[in-house]
Amino acid sequence: MTPSHQDTLAALSDLQSQPLSIIRVSEPISNPTNPTTTNARISDISASGLTNDTTNPTSISLAADLSHYRDLFSKLRFSYLEQVTKEKFLRAIVGDPPLIIENAENVELESQLGEVKAVLKEQKEHVARMVQELERKGRELAGRYEQIGLQTELLGQLPREIQGWEDKIRKLREETKGSMVGMGGGLGLDRVLEMTREKDRQKKEVERELKALQGEIPGRGGVLERLEGELKGLDREKEKAVEGAREAVKNRESGGAVGDGLEMRGRWLKGCDEGLRGLLGVEG
Repeated sequence: MTPSHQDTLAALSDLQSQPLSIIRVSEPISNPTNPTTTNARISDISASGLTNDTTNPTSISLAADLSHYRDLFSKLRFSYLEQVTKEKFLRAIVGDPPLIIENAENVELESQLGEVKAVLKEQKEHVARMVQELERKGRELAGRYEQIGLQTELLGQLPREIQGWEDKIRKLREETKGSMVGMGGGLGLDRVLEMTREKDRQKKEVERELKALQGEIPGRGGVLERLEGELKGLDREKEKAVEGAREAVKNRESGGAVGDGLEMRGRWLKGCDEGLRGLLGVEG
């Protein structure tokens, strides 16, 4: 059975609630020991070091602790060698009979000391390599620990975000239920694809007709300009005819002889103007 995200979050929170330390990390995770026995095995120096900054250990604090313990062990080694040397010297002097070492024994001891030093040097190099590997792994684990912390926070926020998005999706589905049915939302996928292809075909047909009409616009523009020029000429003739008609009316009222040709011409021009305006759809 696949564990849920709540179980995963609970397990991660339980692991992160425990303080991170070298001694705790060295213990088996699958079979943890009793905390009382673990605390009983910790020396006073280790306990004081762990209680210093166990809640939030950093690489700087760990490096400072390492340098401090290295100095302590160096001083302890010097004190131990000094004490052992003094004890051997005093035993050799006060012994009965006194312990006298000859030159041959010194040469043999020096040869043995050289072998022991060579073995010790090899062990030191091995320990140095182990320390470098542990430091590398420690940095890698520290980076992973921080990354897991960030991912745990994101995982804790995901359920609320997922619930919010699910609520929005449900609300949008309820709002667009009626419109989706009208737009083919209740149809199958094949029918929707067919309708989409039909709409695309109609769109292409409209675009083709639009391009054809756009190509006819320049020719129609020339015809329109020509007709507008003819209309302006007719307007000028109309104005002249109207002016002549007014003069004829004035002459008729004054009793003078007026030629009927001018009046007939004015009527003819007026009829032509009305006919052209009707054909072109231009209001007077």
